[in-house]
Formats: sequence, structure tokens, C-alpha cells
Amino acid sequence: MSKKKQSSPKSAFRNMAWLFVAFLVFATALSLVSYSPLEKPEEVGISQVAELIKNNEIDRIEVEDNTTISITKKGEENATVESSKEASESLESLLIAYGLTSQQITGANILVIQPSGWKYFMATIFPVALPILFIVFFLWIMLRQVQGGNNKAMMFGQTRAQDADQDKKKHKTTFADVAGAEEAKGELMEIVDFLKHPKKFTALGAKIPKGVLLMGSPGTGKTLLARAVAGEANVPFFHISGSEFVEMFVGVGASRVRDIFKKAKKASPAILFIDEIDAVGRQRGTGMGGSHDEREQTLNQILTEMDGFEEQDNVIVVAATNRPDVLDPALLRPGRFDRRVMIDLPDVKDREDILAVHAKNKMFTKEVNFKEIAKRTTGFSGADLMNLLNEAAIRAAGNNKKKIGLDDCLDSIDKVLLGPQRKNPRTLESEKEITAYHEGGHALIAYLLEDSDPVHKVTIIPRGRAGGYTLKLPEEDKKMHSKREMLADISVSLGGHAAEIFKFDNITTGASNDLGKATKMARQLITKYGMSKKLGPRTFGETNDMIFLGKEIHEQRDYSEKTAEAIDDEVNRIIEEQYAIVNELLKKEEAKLEKIAQTLLQVETLEREEFEALLDDTKKQTTSGSDNESATDALSGDADSMPAAE
Repeated sequence: MSKKKQSSPKSAFRNMAWLFVAFLVFATALSLVSYSPLEKPEEVGISQVAELIKNNEIDRIEVEDNTTISITKKGEENATVESSKEASESLESLLIAYGLTSQQITGANILVIQPSGWKYFMATIFPVALPILFIVFFLWIMLRQVQGGNNKAMMFGQTRAQDADQDKKKHKTTFADVAGAEEAKGELMEIVDFLKHPKKFTALGAKIPKGVLLMGSPGTGKTLLARAVAGEANVPFFHISGSEFVEMFVGVGASRVRDIFKKAKKASPAILFIDEIDAVGRQRGTGMGGSHDEREQTLNQILTEMDGFEEQDNVIVVAATNRPDVLDPALLRPGRFDRRVMIDLPDVKDREDILAVHAKNKMFTKEVNFKEIAKRTTGFSGADLMNLLNEAAIRAAGNNKKKIGLDDCLDSIDKVLLGPQRKNPRTLESEKEITAYHEGGHALIAYLLEDSDPVHKVTIIPRGRAGGYTLKLPEEDKKMHSKREMLADISVSLGGHAAEIFKFDNITTGASNDLGKATKMARQLITKYGMSKKLGPRTFGETNDMIFLGKEIHEQRDYSEKTAEAIDDEVNRIIEEQYAIVNELLKKEEAKLEKIAQTLLQVETLEREEFEALLDDTKKQTTSGSDNESATDALSGDADSMPAAE
């Protein structure tokens, strides 16, 4: 269905301009009717005409419009004179009155020219009809503008969603265009089979799923997968966002829900994709707005429409959200969203495949290895990887390169993680030295601790809000983190602060973010993961992540003040023990800290190979604090999934 143009002041002005041009054209045509040349013939009276006839000087006389007399003289080419008479009296009677005979009048060769139809129209009717036509045309334009406004008001409750793949010649997205997410694609292949061969399932009494909920972090490809399902099944794909249902007027959202479901049923079999469904699908009865809340009315209409599907309506509603915890339970019950597909962040193999997909239209040098880039981008989503290669292409083009190099890709990784590199930061030499020892402390502790991830990059080049950073990445993607690993991360976070005190016997504000991360991780270790021997294997506090109207934003405490003091004591103990371990390692390996810091002051950046070659191949040590447990003790990972940059 074609999209109608909406009237605006600009379009109304354009219409009036065209109307004015048309009026000028009509006025010009009217002026041509009475057009007269600049060199007008000589005007003579009837008496002079009679005298010319008597002297036999006239070749012919033409009478036009019964008033105008055009006289052509003999022997003179283009020699004409004009005269005029009253329309009520004929030329012959006038000439007889001036004493001419019938033979003389006949010899004058008088011709009477009757006006043609179009000239008569232009001369008599058109001058009257033109203003009328102009007024009628003007009124028609005004009525059309008013009618367009009325139509817009009447269509206010209709949805703006259209079939995203109306052009059959356009390339349709299929699962071949989606890299990674193999488990999600396998689950969705059943939906494709339902749409392609519904009778195969209904013959066995199986019911076609009404809804599929795609859950995953932002940028993991939920919309792409929904479009791929429609492409694989070769069915229409209707796309709308949850926020498009809600307007300031009550009832508009419900009306749009009815309209889009009506369109989808009419195009059955079809896919109806609702992106960010949490915008309208949040829990009802939160105490804000009551039953008259527009969002709740819209959700009620969605629930009603999904219940109203008939078995022959091969319409599957696919919804996407990154906040499944806030959705209303009525949406998630069987019969509405029957399938829930979790889309995780890509692992190293998936990241390599995603990079290959986004690299199809780009030129790379031979040194670029997507496998190595994939290892270096732990925690990146598909959108992050696409942005990474796009930033690399922009950087290469800015440097007038013909191909994208490895240095462009590595710089883009840092840019996606921390922001752009600061140009001309004007860093004082003293601050640069402090930064070198600070980042050297992070890197050295990470190198010495066995349970820490290896260091991939150390730099003192300012980027974003960071004066420098240490990038450490795991050898393999993990979903579970042990207690020893978390204690090692706390130690690495404290390494920069401890190195500043160890070298300069002074403290700067540069370590504030590191101290915050260490404190937060120590508290999570106790309250969230139950890893404290003193407080036992239990959790403390119920954090409500549903931050929206009618929900609590702060943590709900389920423990006493005495327990809160015990938690604080445990946090302090863990921080102090790890800090003591860090100080001991720095004193023992002072020469290595000096070597790292002085090298950073010279070259500013050390990659993994350069960093490890700089240090002696010493056996790594292990954090041996009182909280160390067996390496097999692990937890379900909720730690930061992005690469750690200290």
C-alpha cells in the first residue's frame, strides 16, 4: 500500500505558487487575443475610404467583426490602412451616403470576414470564464487541503507498519546472512517449517505457535534473526516498535494494535515483528496510572489479539527485548509467546564468522587475521563487531590507504572499548610518569598472578576518559568465574594504586575507578555469590532491576544491621588481604615494574608479545589469601563480559 503524502505549510505554499503560475499563463493567453503589433496601420475615416474608392486606389476591403475595416491599396505591397464603423450599420450604406455608386462599391472588392469559433470564445466568453475558473480551482485546492487534514485525523489510530519486503526483487534476508547464533537458528527453523508446511503439523494435532520471544543483549541480532525467519519462509514481514503504539491520546495504542493484527491476518501466512516489546509489555498493576493507563490498555489489546488467532491464521508474532524480567506474566504464558529463544553474545568462532560477513565489501591487507581479532574482542556483540570494522575502514580512508590494515583494526578495538584517542592531550611529564607506573602495576600483577587473564596490551596513550589502560583478555570465552579468578581481578585492580604509593609515596585521583571496581567485586563475592566462609553460602539483599514507574530502584535489604556490619567487615578484609599481596609482589619484583614503566615512557604502547618478552620467564605466583578455595569452585558468570581494561 502506497504511503500518502502529508500536507504541510511547505507543500501548501508550493501549491499556491503553481496556481499563480497557471494564472499568469491564462492571462498571457488572454492578452494574445487582443494583441496588436507595435507598428499600427494608418487610421483613416470613412470619408477618406470613399475618396480612395472614387480614385480607384483600393485593391480590396476586409470587414472583420462588423466594426474593423482593413484596406489594402493597389500597387503598394503591405500598404494598408484601417478604419472603423458602427456595428449597427453596414459599410455599403455608409459609402452610398458618401455619394458612391453601386458600380464603384462593387469594384472596391469588399470582403466580410466572419469571426471563427475560438476567437469568438476568447474574445467574449473567456474573459468572463477565466475568473470563475480561477475561483473554482482555488476552492478545490483549499478543500483538498482540508480533506487531507481530516483523513490524517481519521487515520490517527491506524498503524504505520508496512510489509518490509514488498519488493520481491529485493534480496531477502535468510539464515545464510546471519553468522553465529546456531542454537537460535535451529530453534527458529521449526517456525519456518510451520509457516511453509502447516498441514504437516496440524494433521498430527499440533498447533502452530502464536508467539516467539527473542531475548538477548543489545546488538546480538534479534531483529536480523526475525527478518531471516520471514525470508526463509518467504512470507510478508511486518515490523513495528513497541513505542509506536503509545500516543498521548487514550485508545490510540489499542487501535493501532487492532489495525496491525488485521493487516497481518490479511497477508497470512506472515511474520509480525514487535521490537522492544517491553515498551508496552511491562507488568500491569504497578500502582501508577491504574487501569486507565494507556500502556496497559495497549498491552490488554495485544493479549486479546493473540488469543483471537484462529488455527487457519498462519500469523506468528515475533517479539524482541533485552529486558525479559520486566514483561507481564500474561505475555509469557503458553498460548501467547510459546517459544522463548535466548540469543547469547557470540563466542570466538561466532565472532570470526561475523567479522567475515561484515568484511565482504571491504578490502583488507594480508596481515589482517580475523581469528586473532576475534580472540581480542571477547564480549563484543555483532553490532560491536560491525562498528569495529566500520571504524577501521574510516581510519584507513582518513589516512589515504587503499586497504584496511591490522593497525586500523587494533586501533578500532580500543576505540570501541574506551573511545577515541585524545589528540594533543598536553599531558605533563610528571603525570605521564605516574600513569606509566600505574599501568605498569596493573600489568605486572596480572602477569604474576596465575589466575589472572593474560595481558594483551599496555599503553599510556590517553583514550576517552582514561589516561592509559591495561587490556587483559581470557584465553577462552568463559561463562563461569571461580573465586580465585575474582580475587585475582581484585588484586589487578588494586595494582595501579599500590604502584603509585610504592614508587612516589603519594596518591592521585587516577585510581578512583579501579578502587570502585575492586570494592564492587568484593561485595558481589560476598552478597551475590556466597563465597565468604564467615557469612556462609547465602545471598544478601534482593536487587530489583525493574527500573520504571511503580517499581523500587534501590536494593531491598533482607538482613539486619548487624549482618550489614559483618558484610562491610568482610569487604574490608578481602580488600586489605589482596592489597597486602599486591604490595608484597611489587616489592619482590621492583625491577620488573621499573622496566615496564621506563619502556612505556619510551614507546608508550606494549603489545602482548613485546610485554612478555620484556619480562623474565618467571613462574607465576598465586594469590594465597585466606579466601582461596579450590580452582574447581566456580560460579555462574555474571562478571563483566567485555574485555577488562584497567
